[in-house]
Amino acid sequence: MIRNFFKVAYRNLLRNKGFSFINITGLAIGMAATMLILLWIQDELSYDQFHQNKDRIYEVWNHVPMDGEIRSWNGVSSLLAGTLEKDLPEVERAVRVTYDNYLLTAGDKKVMKSANIVDTGFLQIFTFPMLKGDPFTALNDRHSIVLTEKTAKILFGTEEALGKIVKVDNKDNFTVTGILKDLPTNSRFNFDYLLPRSYTKYREGTDLGWHDNSTPTYVLLKPNTSYAAVEAKIKHLKQRYDDEAKRINWELGIYPLSRWRLYSSFSNGVEDNGGRSTFIRLFSIIAGFILLIACINFMNLSTARSEKRAKEVGIRKSVGAQKSSLIGQFIGESVFLAFLAGIAAVIVVQISLPAFNQLTGKKLFLHFGNMYTWLGLAGFILFTGVLAGSYPAFFLSSFQPVKVLKGTFKKTNALITPRKALVVVQFTFAILLIICTIIVKQQIDYARNRNTGYNKDHLVYHFMTGDIAKNYALIKNELLASGIATSVTKTNSPLTERWSDGWGQDWEGKDPNYNPSFDRYLCDEGLGVTAGLQFVQGRDFDLKQYPTDSTGLIINESALKILKFKDPIGKTVSDLGVDWHIVGIIKDFILTNPYEPTNPMLICGAKSRFMTFNVMQIKLNGNNSTSRNLDKTAAIFRKYNPDYPFDIKFVDQAYASKFESEKLQGQLAGLFAGLTIFISCLGLFGLATYVAENRVKEIGIRKILGASVAGITTLLSKDFVKLVIVSFLLAAPVAWWGMHKWLQGYTYRVNIEWWVFALAAFLSVTIALLTVSYQSIRAAIANPVKSLRAE
Repeated sequence: MIRNFFKVAYRNLLRNKGFSFINITGLAIGMAATMLILLWIQDELSYDQFHQNKDRIYEVWNHVPMDGEIRSWNGVSSLLAGTLEKDLPEVERAVRVTYDNYLLTAGDKKVMKSANIVDTGFLQIFTFPMLKGDPFTALNDRHSIVLTEKTAKILFGTEEALGKIVKVDNKDNFTVTGILKDLPTNSRFNFDYLLPRSYTKYREGTDLGWHDNSTPTYVLLKPNTSYAAVEAKIKHLKQRYDDEAKRINWELGIYPLSRWRLYSSFSNGVEDNGGRSTFIRLFSIIAGFILLIACINFMNLSTARSEKRAKEVGIRKSVGAQKSSLIGQFIGESVFLAFLAGIAAVIVVQISLPAFNQLTGKKLFLHFGNMYTWLGLAGFILFTGVLAGSYPAFFLSSFQPVKVLKGTFKKTNALITPRKALVVVQFTFAILLIICTIIVKQQIDYARNRNTGYNKDHLVYHFMTGDIAKNYALIKNELLASGIATSVTKTNSPLTERWSDGWGQDWEGKDPNYNPSFDRYLCDEGLGVTAGLQFVQGRDFDLKQYPTDSTGLIINESALKILKFKDPIGKTVSDLGVDWHIVGIIKDFILTNPYEPTNPMLICGAKSRFMTFNVMQIKLNGNNSTSRNLDKTAAIFRKYNPDYPFDIKFVDQAYASKFESEKLQGQLAGLFAGLTIFISCLGLFGLATYVAENRVKEIGIRKILGASVAGITTLLSKDFVKLVIVSFLLAAPVAWWGMHKWLQGYTYRVNIEWWVFALAAFLSVTIALLTVSYQSIRAAIANPVKSLRAE
């Protein structure tokens, strides 16, 4: 029986090569797109799930009342880890993790690599397989270093790295005490080596103890420990040691590893179910709809050939075939076609993965050496075949033999048929994606074109590695004297990043119950001219003319609104033990998120005991070519900092990177919208074929009675236009609601304009007409004699 099923399926495949090709193509593209999305989703869901103790690992978060709401973030006091181990018996280990980049030197090899600076228990909490060394003791010595396998190969080649000496930051020698297997890509941690925290000191000056809240801290709970019990104990722990925390009711919480990647988003102290989980849900829906649309396309093409299969069904039923065997036959045929489409889909996925990985920034692959991959593919193909073949199987097997053999089984055209409904579903989703893609692009362009408040042109920065800090004055003078730069300054962070913020400032007239948070920034002098900041009052720092500018303060307009000074120049703001006097007011500029309001900002003079200079900002001479500027700048840096690589970064590129998430959403939505439209067009083509087959004699009669080709083409096409219009009427309100909700997440956002929907409607109708025109015109120009000679 099974052999007969496959024989019939194979003969039908060869007999209808055109239909079979379209069927397999539509299914293959839909299956390939779904596979790519599922691979992406699987990678997202697998983040940090490889740790053996994953169910007992938590991150500590702050939940602090501030500005009338509760702010949450995951950097705590560096003193908290030891306190947790001491005060909470449920905590097995607690570790701090900070990040930095250092120059590693081994023999004549010099490379800049990223470090995680960790407590000794890091490798006991997190499961990063160690190829050589003991994870329990590898970081016990303050001059020990643990390398990843890739870093060890870079430094030592094929030589044994364990026990070798590595110089860190051109200062101290470290002994390699462990080699880790290269980190998986689906982890929040991305380091090249580990250094013990016992070696390093607080990088930004004096450790402020309980007042510092910037150290990521992780805890491993003991087995069978109640999460709720620990959460209740840790809630007010900081208040025991910090009077300020007690005064403002500072709370702590622990957050499980299982939610780090997909959530980690809080609104007013409560997890808001946002973050990447929204992205996952959205693309899960897209994957389901793309597969469904591909199956709908298969159904339409299969039922379009119903007349050709009807007599086969009638004869088989007449000789005793049961409906169940016919259903099995047709589903078997669809599974066979799905199998062929699945093979094609895997080939398409393999070809597309490099480009898809580049687009998404991942390293996805099909693991053919894994049995579960083959089981998953088999299940996916079987599910697709059954789903695609279900409606045609029940539709074809329901024909009554008497009516079929008399030729009276066909029904007159109904207003609503399953086939029309399926096409409406296809185009509804396609139009929905078209509208969403347009609005996402609008929002990205809107934020990108927002006035940044500074001039990005020819503005670059370089981290102050090695001897740059020591030779800063020499480098600055040579850059200016050579005409390569027009202005140079140094700051604590790049112009596109916030490395410090906080509250607790004091000023004249402050309400004691008001505790706003300010962004902090540090510069020596000349930031205004270097970055092109716009002063509305006062002036820039100038240490030569005004030496007291080392305790000067420049504030933005948002800060002035909070401070409420009528005459701000000369007024004092106390922060972190320093009385800063205001010398200038600047217009707001975007330091962090271009989609959000600008935060109040304090730009402090050089005499900060909390922040240090980490970045050299350079305004290159726009009269020179970029290549000449970079070549000359590189030569100067190598002259004064020869042991470190020259790594200049452009501010405009750093700013553009802020749009990567939204850009990815838009690109993926556009890509899948295109695929959905293509597959939907195949579905329309199938319906056009079905209609042309059913109305061939009507068309012949109309032509004999004088109907024109244009009139018949219009007659056949208008039904499809109606379906697309119905699809648009269904898609438009859903798209408006969905994008309205999405845009609410941005303070600076576009308005949803009517023309977006008009454009989507025009595109969808145009695409539909182009798709069905071939079949319509072909039917209209057919010789009526051939269609009527059997009458």
